[in-house]
Amino acid sequence: MSLRRSQRGFTLIELIATLVILGVLASIAIPKYYDITRESQNKAALQAVTEGKARLSMQYARLFLENASPPGATSLVLAVGNTTSVGDYTLSFSTIVATSDIIINASGKGGVPGTNSGLWLLPK
Repeated sequence: MSLRRSQRGFTLIELIATLVILGVLASIAIPKYYDITRESQNKAALQAVTEGKARLSMQYARLFLENASPPGATSLVLAVGNTTSVGDYTLSFSTIVATSDIIINASGKGGVPGTNSGLWLLPK
């Protein structure tokens, strides 16, 4: 009994070629996916750092208006708090003694990945 041309299946070479092509595509796509995921997590942490900068600016203005003189970096960090929570991230503030600038570090809490940091310059 002879099969018609339309009833035949794929050959072994066609199946292997398809698997090789899928393997090459997967070897390129999967690392790129992880890179993009890591980048987005770090950008989310950068948003938390930006929120920390905004909080420092607001506290600076408030303390300046209340005391009629610009606050120092140490008193500013105490007003904001050494650590504070912003959504899924914890911000920590520390002063650079030589320049009176403030470093802001953001790290995920509760298993949230992503870290970033920024520098807030004390107005002169």
